[in-house]
Amino acid sequence: MNLSYWEYKTWLSKIDFTVVGSGIVGLNCALNLKMRFPNAKVLVLEKGMLPQGASTKNAGFACFGSISEILSDLKTHTTTEVLELIQKRWNGIQLLRKTLGDAAIGFKEHQGHELFLHSQDSLYNCCLDQLDEVNGLLRPVFGKEVFKTTYNKFAFQKIEEHYITHTLEAQLDTGKMMARLLQLAQKSGVLILNGVQVETFSENGTYVQVKTDHFEYQTQKILVATNGFAAQLLKEEVRPARAQVLITEPIPKLSIKGTFHLDEGYYYFRNIDDRLLLGGGRNLDFKGEETSEFGETKRIQNQLETLLRTIILPNTTFEVAHRWSGIMGVGAQKRPIVKAMSENVYCGVRLGGMGVAIGSLVGKELADLV
Repeated sequence: MNLSYWEYKTWLSKIDFTVVGSGIVGLNCALNLKMRFPNAKVLVLEKGMLPQGASTKNAGFACFGSISEILSDLKTHTTTEVLELIQKRWNGIQLLRKTLGDAAIGFKEHQGHELFLHSQDSLYNCCLDQLDEVNGLLRPVFGKEVFKTTYNKFAFQKIEEHYITHTLEAQLDTGKMMARLLQLAQKSGVLILNGVQVETFSENGTYVQVKTDHFEYQTQKILVATNGFAAQLLKEEVRPARAQVLITEPIPKLSIKGTFHLDEGYYYFRNIDDRLLLGGGRNLDFKGEETSEFGETKRIQNQLETLLRTIILPNTTFEVAHRWSGIMGVGAQKRPIVKAMSENVYCGVRLGGMGVAIGSLVGKELADLV
């Protein structure tokens, strides 16, 4: 790219901090850097027209983990690790609300419900049997018992007659959230360049040399917040995981309200603008969905529509309005990777599908490393 003197001087010279990725983590990191260092020049580079990955493509769940997910995590993590994860999700949501405001992000506390198929009666009974134990375990986080059983008031079909409800789970408007974050970042003086992909970077003493697909420049420090795309720049244990989603046209008199988890969390749905949003199905093809390429597959999209017809909206006519996908960052452990890789290079990645809940906190922790 043939840059003018003005372009280089204004955007690409004397950069104190470069943040790679303008998602939830990246923008929160940039905001916190500006609060700590008001006179610093903070540049955010984003390869997409809008934030790529999952920040503008997620379902907008302000969730902390369904009961079956928590019980599953307790099999692969220590009790302390699970409590730390849930505490981080809770703290992250509170920080997000404080930073942006409930009205600005469409935050609504309609509760979250886990549904159990008739074929999952053993899992259902296991969750019921351990309900009190899990509530007791989580009391230090939430200050009260959060899980309870509620009747199938939305008339879903082929499921057990009760949900297991998380009374503090909520939902928000993903688009409003990201628009507000962008506004705050730009208002604070953060520079944001879209359509610029970082290809490589290397440390040269007291600065970092950055090569993008358009230009090269120097920055004092670089902070990588690309989550599902982290493996393209870092040698960390982060794998991409694609999540496919669809949303219906408006449905007259839609009574469904809340966030819902189905089939051990592999499917999830919610109401939004008189529409039904449904996502998931990665368990149908784990290997195929371990990709950083956006797109939808017939197998998963057909399954999503089947769930709508047979379980979620069995007596309702609907049409699919949009389909899309997002790229998450996952790994063998659910704990996010937030660390200094050297004196001038830092990363905050592997959010494990919980970016809405923990993204604000991870962004702050990343900035605090500097």
